[in-house]
Amino acid sequence: MAYVGRFAPSPTGPLHAGSLVAALGSWLDARAHGGRWLLRIEDVDTPRCVPGADMEILRQLDALGLRADEPPQWQSRREAPYAAALDRLIAAGRVYPCACTRQDIVLALAAQGRTRERHAELTYPGTCRPEHGGLRGRAARTWRLRVDDGAMLRWTDRRLGAQVQDVAAEVGDFVLRRADGLWAYQLAVVVDDAEQAVTDIVRGEDLADNTPRQILLQRALDLPTPRYLHLPLVRAADGEKLSKQHGAPPLDTDDPQGVLAAAASVLGLVLDRQASTAAWLDTAVAAWRRAGRPAGV
Repeated sequence: MAYVGRFAPSPTGPLHAGSLVAALGSWLDARAHGGRWLLRIEDVDTPRCVPGADMEILRQLDALGLRADEPPQWQSRREAPYAAALDRLIAAGRVYPCACTRQDIVLALAAQGRTRERHAELTYPGTCRPEHGGLRGRAARTWRLRVDDGAMLRWTDRRLGAQVQDVAAEVGDFVLRRADGLWAYQLAVVVDDAEQAVTDIVRGEDLADNTPRQILLQRALDLPTPRYLHLPLVRAADGEKLSKQHGAPPLDTDDPQGVLAAAASVLGLVLDRQASTAAWLDTAVAAWRRAGRPAGV
């Protein structure tokens, strides 16, 4: 199967040093495999999106020579395919409506003597499952995918190796359509990857724990599962992931080779400055191809 990769930023602000690592890694992997590289603006979570950030991201990528093989796609314009996917899951009995608020879930877990660790998922206890009484006369707020109890999801990452997650125990039945009517990230990304025939997903390792949910959803919708490569993260001085919320400054694209070289070093590539940005990128692709994948990856 011909390689198709993608970079899918959320327009919550301009690209920064951390997001450039994901952009460059996905672009290099696609080019080293002789494949196509697509851009997707993941703006399905509209309240978090910053007006104009999508166009600034596209400008930054263009200034760095990271150009896609097709026009970009915006998730916010794709209501119909997401609704069709949910309808298929409803017809198959794979999802159910849920009336629980976040506080309801916290209280239900507390009643079971379960507490959430810092940064861990708020595991859904199955309160609104049909066999537990369903909505009990309450209005539905969300739609959740039923996750079979005790099912261990195993998958292999190209960098992290063999992975396993008990999705029922660690996440529970997860949301596909939110209480505010917006589509959840998990559904949107799975539908989009399948429609765009993406074969390889290259992204930051902070998203690795999302992968089992996406594979479960791919299986529920009878969609192919891509290969996965989760890249190292850029860390701030306190060890936290560098992010817009953590105060990461926007990329300064006035020195394209400089910012690209910094991102490449996170990926294990140390490359000399070239006569042009295009020549530097050609050298980086050749280095990635020779190594199969760089030592840092």
